[in-house]
Amino acid sequence: MSENHDVPSGGGGGPQPEPIRFFGTTWVAHEGGYALRRAAVAAGSLAAAAAGCLILRFAYQGLTTADIGDFVNLLLVVTFAVCSAIAFRKTWEGFTRRPADPARDEALRSLKMIGFIGSLLAYFIRSLTEAPGEKLHRTEYETALAQYEKRRTGRTGNPAARQKKPKPRRR
Repeated sequence: MSENHDVPSGGGGGPQPEPIRFFGTTWVAHEGGYALRRAAVAAGSLAAAAAGCLILRFAYQGLTTADIGDFVNLLLVVTFAVCSAIAFRKTWEGFTRRPADPARDEALRSLKMIGFIGSLLAYFIRSLTEAPGEKLHRTEYETALAQYEKRRTGRTGNPAARQKKPKPRRR
C-alpha cells in the first residue's frame, strides 16, 4: 500500500517521504486512517504471533509423540527461543536505524525466519506507539527536507539574469 494522498506538496521537486508497509505515506501527517491502520497492524501481528505459537505447539507435540528424546525436544525449544530473541532484537533495531552492514543483516534473514514470533512481537509492540519504522523515516525525511530547503534558498534569483562584472584590463 503506497498511497501518496497525505504527501505534502512542497511546490514540486522536493524530497518525497518513503512509504512504510501497511501505512504508505499516511505516517507523515497521521491522516488517512493512520490510527485505524496502526490498530489493525497491532492486532494482526499479535494474532499472527499467537497463531505461530499454536503451530509451534502442535509441532512440539508431534515430536513428543514421536518420542525422539528429551535432548532433541530441549534443543528445539532452545533454538526457537534464541532465534526469537535475536529476531526481536534485530527487528527492533531496524525500526530505529538502518543496518550498518546490509550483507550481515541479509545473512541473518534465515535466523529471523526461524524466530518469526520475535519479529511479530516487535512489530506488535512498536505499532502500539507509532507505525513501525516511523521515527527513522521521519528523521530521514525531515533531514532531506531541511537540506533541500537549504540548497533551494541558497540560490537567489535567476543566474542567467545576473550582470557580469567587467574584467580589469591587463597592461
